[in-house]
Formats: sequence, structure tokens, C-alpha cells
Amino acid sequence: MAESDKVFAGSIPKFYDTLMVPLIFEAYAADMAARVAASSPGAVLETAAGSGVVTRALAPRLGADARYVVTDLNQPMLDYAATRQGSDSRIEWRQADALDLPFEDAAFDVVCCQFGAMFFPDRVAGYAEARRVLRAGGRFVFNVWDRIEENAFADDVTNAVAAVFPHDPPRFLARTPHGYHDIARIREDLKRAGFTGIEIETREEVSRAASAREVATAYCQGTPLRNEIETRDASLLQLATDRATQAIASDRGEGPVAGKIQAHVIVATG
Repeated sequence: MAESDKVFAGSIPKFYDTLMVPLIFEAYAADMAARVAASSPGAVLETAAGSGVVTRALAPRLGADARYVVTDLNQPMLDYAATRQGSDSRIEWRQADALDLPFEDAAFDVVCCQFGAMFFPDRVAGYAEARRVLRAGGRFVFNVWDRIEENAFADDVTNAVAAVFPHDPPRFLARTPHGYHDIARIREDLKRAGFTGIEIETREEVSRAASAREVATAYCQGTPLRNEIETRDASLLQLATDRATQAIASDRGEGPVAGKIQAHVIVATG
């Protein structure tokens, strides 16, 4: 993973939340919130919270006395998430590295992480930290994207942007968000971290947007793909967005568009 893959700053948080979240994250956030809340946990830790889509879905489902600690490595994303949440005395916002959590052992009933594990530089270490802060019988609930070929818009955008930079194609989407999809590898990493009960479900959803332009803007300007494009030639950001728009529209039309998205949802215990 390139260092730029982890940079969610500048205008990215706003584009990410207003465009990417409704496009691909909301359905999985609702699913995760339901899974986490099912056991009526008294203490929940969320890592890699991003712009707060899971936080917004989960907070209303937790009990009045619950403790909910929301963390992210990127302070700009965490700051943005806090502005979207509103006042809630149960929530503590804290910048934290999922690989080195600043919490005592056995402090939480559930640890959840939506589409963050792919960004961990050492996933076994991250999983071991989640296990360390879980109480006996606690659950680690997280999800990761399936391979990019199973996620239509991400694949379209990657191929279109590659044509703009044929000698050095930006591969952020394939390399990182969609680069950790092998179920056998995920199971092995969790076992190495000490988890013994591992359930994995592959869930297909449909991504929808008002236009191909909205999808292209979301991916090209609301994710670290933007960093890759601008590093190569910042003046070509709009051209890359235009080419991605054309690629999506050629397959799915000029009006509202829809495409398949697919992810693995994991619940680990023990």
C-alpha cells in the first residue's frame, strides 16, 4: 500500500461523505449496525470510522447507558464525522491507530470496523489489538470489499483512469480497497491473531447514483485515487473524471445509473 492510500484530507472528506457514502457505504453500514446492536452491547469501539456512516446508523440502536468510542487514524475524517453526528453524550471521539489502540484489555463488548482492515499495514496486528480490547465472549465485526471485478463502478473507473495515464496507471482502488478479498487469507490472518470462531458472509448490494458524473466524481475526487491522479499531473484531474464519466455512461446510460457492489462481512470471536 502506498502512503498516499491512507491520506484522507483536504476536500476528500466532504466528497467522500456526500458522494461515496450514499453510493456504496450506506447499505453495508445499516447491516453492520444491526449486527453490532443485536447483542445489546454496553461498550462498543469503532475503528477506522471514516466520515461516520456506521456511527450514524449504530448510535440510535444502542442503549441509553452504552459507551461508544469512535476512532480513526485520520483526524480530518474524524472531525468531519463529529460535525455530522450531533451531540450525544454516549459517544467519545478519539484519534487512534487500530494497530496500537490506547485502551485497556477487555474494555469492550464489540469492536467494529467498516471497510478499514484493507488499510491496515499489518492486519494480524490490527486483529490482535481488536481481540485484546474485547471482553470474554466479545465480537469483532468488520467488512472488506470483494475483488474489484465484482464491484462494477470501481472497475470502470480504474480502467478509464488508467487510459489517461497508460505508462503509470493509478491502481489505488484495485490495490487497497479491493486488494484484500481472499477469504482463506482473511481466515488465516484472524486465526494468527488468536480468533477461533470466524463467520464470513459475502453480500451483494446495488450501488445507485443520479448520474455517471456523480459516480466518477465520487471515486476520482472523494477517495485517495485523487492523490494518485494529482501526483502524476494535477491538471488532468478533471480529464480523468470526464473519462470515468464517459466509461460509466457508455455502459449504463446518461440518466440514473446502477452497478453491482460486493463485500465480505466477518464476525470473529474467541
